[in-house]
Amino acid sequence: MNPTTAAFTCTYSPNLPALLQKLNCSIALSTYQAGKVVIISALDEDRLIQLPRTFPKPMGIAVDSSRLAVATLTEVVVFNNAGRMAPNYPRQPNTYDALFLPRATYFTGEVDIHDLQWTGDNLLAVNTRFSCLCYIDHRYSFTPLWKPYFISQMVPSDQCHLNGIALEGDKPRFVTALGSTNEPEGWRKNRDSGGIVIDVETNSLVAGGLAMPHSPRIYDGKLFLLESASGTLVWIDPADGKKELVLKLDGFARGMDRVADYLFIGLSQLRKKGSFNDLPIANKSVFCGVVVVHLPTARIVGHLKYENSVEEIYDVRIMKGMKRPGLASPQKGEHRLAVTTPQEDYWAVIKDEMNEDTSGNIGHS
Repeated sequence: MNPTTAAFTCTYSPNLPALLQKLNCSIALSTYQAGKVVIISALDEDRLIQLPRTFPKPMGIAVDSSRLAVATLTEVVVFNNAGRMAPNYPRQPNTYDALFLPRATYFTGEVDIHDLQWTGDNLLAVNTRFSCLCYIDHRYSFTPLWKPYFISQMVPSDQCHLNGIALEGDKPRFVTALGSTNEPEGWRKNRDSGGIVIDVETNSLVAGGLAMPHSPRIYDGKLFLLESASGTLVWIDPADGKKELVLKLDGFARGMDRVADYLFIGLSQLRKKGSFNDLPIANKSVFCGVVVVHLPTARIVGHLKYENSVEEIYDVRIMKGMKRPGLASPQKGEHRLAVTTPQEDYWAVIKDEMNEDTSGNIGHS
């Protein structure tokens, strides 16, 4: 990194700020390599602003208008949108139109959670180490829900590298994995072309021979996914397992979300000494960032490129209806100033410059 260049410096297509404003949304991405969740918003029609927050190995993100969850190395951290508190956020008043405050931490242990989704009031996770879908709550490290038909028992052996989930409504419908083996880390033997899609409902194989499939999503009744090893966006016909190329992408594609007619897709720049540096796409992986695809025309219409700090992205999520959301850092302790109830919200009054002790006072928001 150039010492004169600020961390997380990025460039972006001139139309991206205006597009985010038009779509009334922000981008949330996770980078386990850099240990950050980054929220990207438009300041105006010409400028973007980033809000990076530190987490240990952040992976899957689940978000809706009122909740946000982040899967980390050994925990899942859940935030709630205290929207009424946002305008009076003491450190940056009149800045945010949403404010996510930490509300719960679930201690899962190292189960290697990948995709994460809200299903009604439940938090559904893809548990990669135990090769299963599970619920995350206060009772256990995780509560198993489903496992692939070829997994004999749920043990911490990452037999198939289960990684992605596509919801149909609020129900899990399809999952992706990098192999169909029951051996510990057996997926590694044929990782470049052994990827599969499984129908959760019938627990049967939908498609095989995929190049490291990730981020399955159902859009307009079609099953889309990213073949990371070939850097392609494809859609799969569940009836016969045939796939159709939508678009080639110059990078290790992983992390995808949609708003209106646009897909936001994460691209990683594979590290020379990383575990994926021998993939065919490694030579074409020229930048790390996010590309915007206009789905009806299958064209890339915008991008964001990191110049430093971020080399690999796992998840990309769209924060819909939020032009400038805030995310209070659990590490910095800013959330301790906030008191929320169903009826009223309060910010603690910070000590003034005269060092008067007002720590017991709270101000109405």
